[in-house]
Amino acid sequence: MPTTLPLKKKDFVSDQDVRWCPGCGDYAILAAIQKTMPTLGLPKEKFMFVSGIGCSSRFPYYMNTYGFHTIHGRAPALATGIKCTNPDLSVWLITGDGDGLSIGGNHLLHVLRRNLDINILLFNNRIYGLTKGQYSPTSEVGKVTKSTPLGSLDAPVNPLRFALASEATFVARTYDTDVKHMSQIFTEAASHKGVSFIEILQNCVIFNDGAFEEQVAKKVRKEKLVYLEHGKPMTYGAAGNHGVKLNGFELEAASWDEGGEVPSDVLVHDQTAENSTLAYLLTQFDDPLPVGVFRKVERPTYDDGINAQVELAKSKKPSDLAALYRSGANTWSVS
Repeated sequence: MPTTLPLKKKDFVSDQDVRWCPGCGDYAILAAIQKTMPTLGLPKEKFMFVSGIGCSSRFPYYMNTYGFHTIHGRAPALATGIKCTNPDLSVWLITGDGDGLSIGGNHLLHVLRRNLDINILLFNNRIYGLTKGQYSPTSEVGKVTKSTPLGSLDAPVNPLRFALASEATFVARTYDTDVKHMSQIFTEAASHKGVSFIEILQNCVIFNDGAFEEQVAKKVRKEKLVYLEHGKPMTYGAAGNHGVKLNGFELEAASWDEGGEVPSDVLVHDQTAENSTLAYLLTQFDDPLPVGVFRKVERPTYDDGINAQVELAKSKKPSDLAALYRSGANTWSVS
């Protein structure tokens, strides 16, 4: 039977034992999703969680919704088919830096450029956790792992730059130790008509502990994170007297006296700008590290377009199939 609204967090908790390592950031992400889903005003039967392979990809088992655990890197292809054939579903694609940006990079690119109306959560811990600690597409140059004992030589992929270059219409970043911020980003993504791409900085306590500690640790985050808010100056710091400004083609940090007015050259965030240049510059900035919604613009969605074509084809369906077979110049009679 269909569920009755309103729902609570417990309604989205499945009967499966959650099997992640103690202290894994995935627990907090799961809690934030289960906290957010009841606020969206949809019954459980309208949610679908799709995943590939990796620690994050166990997610569908822990959600009391429809779910599909697919194969490595192919979740975007399955999510495309699900959304196009069931357009009323709220589809959430769960992936990781390895699953989404290595074997699944090609699939991820196309689901982003097509602007399919789904929500993509990419857990980024800069390591392969499920297969025991190999370097991943987002690992830093020089990263020593079991597969790179002398240090990684690969330049890392920046997930947000990848999404922006693929013309994603909603691009955001959050982190696993702030459930409130994650919930805010998930809610905004759910309200967006089009593809939503969210990078979640996530800690792997076993194989890459403290990957983002310098930015997101509670004792430093006020000085090391700038929270992007639409229409507001990009300020940060405990006293709010630091900000981000543009110097030529580069972003740089600025500061002023405590209690003073925000200087006019401090950038004001516009997530709705059609030109993604500033959003792209923000993805290259790491001191302070921007978190929040980088871009949110409107564009026709792939699922709406393909279903409109299906309806058009149906409307042109001939009433006389035998006449269709015998029409045109390429028919002949055999005597």
